Amino acid sequence: MMSVETQFRHLKMQVQWRLTHCLNLVQQHFQRTFSPPQVSYELRGQKAGVAYLQQNLIKLNRTLLLENPQDFIQQVVPHELAHLIVFQQFGRVKPHGKEWQSVMKNIFHLPAEIYHCFGLATVNPSHIPYQCACQTHYLSPRRHQKVVKHRVVYLCKQCGAEITKI
Repeated sequence: MMSVETQFRHLKMQVQWRLTHCLNLVQQHFQRTFSPPQVSYELRGQKAGVAYLQQNLIKLNRTLLLENPQDFIQQVVPHELAHLIVFQQFGRVKPHGKEWQSVMKNIFHLPAEIYHCFGLATVNPSHIPYQCACQTHYLSPRRHQKVVKHRVVYLCKQCGAEITKI
């Protein structure tokens, strides 16, 4: 069995390969060269990845990468790269607007999904699990108290259903 560090090194190589592959697709499509982004694995919390447009930098969540390697490399890496490409090609536009959706669908041939559905129990151990019609959500203790004490209702951004305590 591979150690976590060996597995992580292997996944970093896969991330680089995926970035290079997607970058080649974009360069062929737009007939121009884009500089490869720097990649950091220091992102924490619920986000799988974040693109820093001006720095040409992608920060990825190491924990979520280790727990969801295939889906992460297949979807999150191109998702964040698409943000950088759109910024370099079109300037400042809506983050998940028509330009970004076009890169995802027409160049990467992937669904233009905005949210990930990775389990968050390990990145937010103090968060409380809730359920909607399509997935599990993890509410912060503060939001959980709002539900309990003030009868606040939260809706899923994907399916629109109310989320309820499991």
